[in-house]
Amino acid sequence: MNVVILGAGRVGSAMAIDLAKDKRFHVLVADRDERSLEALRTGYGIPGERIDVSLESSVRRVVAKADFVISAVPGFLGFRTLEAILESGKNVVDIAFFPEDPFALDELARAKKVTALVDCGVAPGMSNLLVGHIAAGLQRTDRVRIYVGGLPSVRQWPYEYKAGFSPIDVIEEYTRPARFVRGGKVEVCPALSELELIDFPDLGTLEAFVTDGLRTLAHTIDAPDMIEKTMRYPGHAERMHMLRETGFFSETPIDIDGVSVRPIDVATRLLFPMWQMGEGDEDITIMRIVVEGLGPKGLGPNGPGPDGLGLKGGVRTTYDLVDRYDRATGTTAMARTTGYTATTAVRMLAAGLFSEPGVIPPERLGRDAACTEFILSGLRERGIVYRKSVEPLEVAASA
Repeated sequence: MNVVILGAGRVGSAMAIDLAKDKRFHVLVADRDERSLEALRTGYGIPGERIDVSLESSVRRVVAKADFVISAVPGFLGFRTLEAILESGKNVVDIAFFPEDPFALDELARAKKVTALVDCGVAPGMSNLLVGHIAAGLQRTDRVRIYVGGLPSVRQWPYEYKAGFSPIDVIEEYTRPARFVRGGKVEVCPALSELELIDFPDLGTLEAFVTDGLRTLAHTIDAPDMIEKTMRYPGHAERMHMLRETGFFSETPIDIDGVSVRPIDVATRLLFPMWQMGEGDEDITIMRIVVEGLGPKGLGPNGPGPDGLGLKGGVRTTYDLVDRYDRATGTTAMARTTGYTATTAVRMLAAGLFSEPGVIPPERLGRDAACTEFILSGLRERGIVYRKSVEPLEVAASA
């Protein structure tokens, strides 16, 4: 089976290396960065093709013979790239963090009779899948909390941050309005707001703030209280907020001595070298997913009981993830947790475990126990372990 991966960055390269180990797949990577492609050719024997992924005609040409496509392009190219893949009639796993509504392409995917697994990374991605999986087992879902962060193992002033994926997508996280659900209604607030502190074992205190990571969950999960937050070392949000409010992330050109300059171009030129992971840099990916609700009648965390969980049937389910840089392979934690989710999803499609046409968010996979176990098992085989805990919780008897 032929797999074309669009994007040869850290995550795209990790996906290519992972799939190329599987003799069932013939992998081709497409990118405009010849250095990244050459590294895959010489280091792993993975063929690459230099294309401009911003051109839909180039995308359609390179995916023409693919059985499966993985889109790992930057978010601002994501929607148009996905549309071009679907127009080509190809099954696709997409990890592009684009702002447009992916369901706008559902009719196209159905017409082409192909499956488009969107937002299929770590968060959004596994966060959605596990929320969907937990919610499917509840009589009623009351509360969802998602905390996720990619952090450098070593804190360095001034930003104490290194980008484990496309830096331009990091800035998108800080500028794109964030959606969450409160009182059963979707609300919007500026990214970086709703700041709180949260403690993690072995990592200490982190700060968490809203970003637009809830994504499709805001419309597919019936819960009155849902929010997703990004985690960083304390102080990072204030620095990013200051830069944003000062205008450094603005795309509106300003005039400087007769020269038109976009502030974001200046900011990225200065920030990206400081955020780039260099030789010897290591990272950590952490995530906590907490879902509360009314559990199945007569079932508690340890099985059947005369009165369910004993506290009006309430249950809180938590999944925790801590993944670290792989020194043996030089693969970042963010590339592992994001990329291997997507490659495991490709294997799931190739195995025929899921074939529903249309635009499919990860929470839809989560409702299928076999799909969920396939993904979790595939990640465990690669050392990525989501640890589950369940505890009783007192909840109101009715919504």
